[in-house]
Amino acid sequence: MKTYTNVKDLGDLNAAVKEALEVKKNRFGFKNLGESKTLLMVFFNSSLRTRLSTQKAGMNLGMNTMVLDINQGAWKLETERGVIMDSDKSEHILEAIPVMGSYCDIIGVRAFAQFENKEDDYQEKILNQFIKYSGRPVFSMEAATGHPLQAFADLITIEEYKKTARPKVVLTWAPHPKALPQAVPNSFADFMNEADVDFVITHPEGYDLDPKFVRGAKVEYDQDKALAGADFVYAKNWAAYTDPNYGKILSKDMSWTVTTQKMALTNNAYFMHCLPVRRNMIVSDDVIESPQSIVIQEAANREISAQTVIKRMLESL
Repeated sequence: MKTYTNVKDLGDLNAAVKEALEVKKNRFGFKNLGESKTLLMVFFNSSLRTRLSTQKAGMNLGMNTMVLDINQGAWKLETERGVIMDSDKSEHILEAIPVMGSYCDIIGVRAFAQFENKEDDYQEKILNQFIKYSGRPVFSMEAATGHPLQAFADLITIEEYKKTARPKVVLTWAPHPKALPQAVPNSFADFMNEADVDFVITHPEGYDLDPKFVRGAKVEYDQDKALAGADFVYAKNWAAYTDPNYGKILSKDMSWTVTTQKMALTNNAYFMHCLPVRRNMIVSDDVIESPQSIVIQEAANREISAQTVIKRMLESL
């Protein structure tokens, strides 16, 4: 594995989940792979779970780990070619990336959508420059359009908690005060469409995701209908994708908040969210604190998804 940006990079998904569960049973059983190897984690945006879980995953594998926060302790980076660099950006990313690559063996990159240019966001300009110029295996720690480490952890969690062979999994939009990228719902859809689940996406009209991620999933604009009989409810906000409203908030309809009344429509479903979560906007206190909430277990599996991906990259060196 030289890159990890989407579900296809994992190959056989059942085999990947099986491998992840084996890693979970024996987290320190592969330390020889990372001996004398260095993991560099590059953050253009803030992080809690991704930073801690990925660093822990590298350490589990015996790696040295380095963390670089762009714009917080490093030179501000220019990302565009042809720009006269007379502003506050002192270094160009095209020099910075190969320099970073010279100090490590594997690179993880976190760079969110900017909502300034849809084409730039959906071409993953920053992530793809690391893939092109670093000379190292590169994995996404959340990019403009996807969060594949989160989605892999989500799938692992569903596999651990499912009570039927083919559970009904519902991704539901929920209100939020800020415009959020589509990365998490995109990747969740990407993975669920390849997994053996009955997958439904529900959101208000105007919040349709990129068709390449939705693919054959059922889309339901009535949340109550979508939630009926669900085994897993994954709540997440995202801003509009479709032009001319890309990156905009079209609704803060609180009737989409996941409450006890909404969960009563399900098949005693488990509640999931990638965290951090806005309580009593995305989900009510009583739902996220209920025995059916598996958000902490889901977050814990971020270590396992990252370790499985890094393990495969180490094996390819």
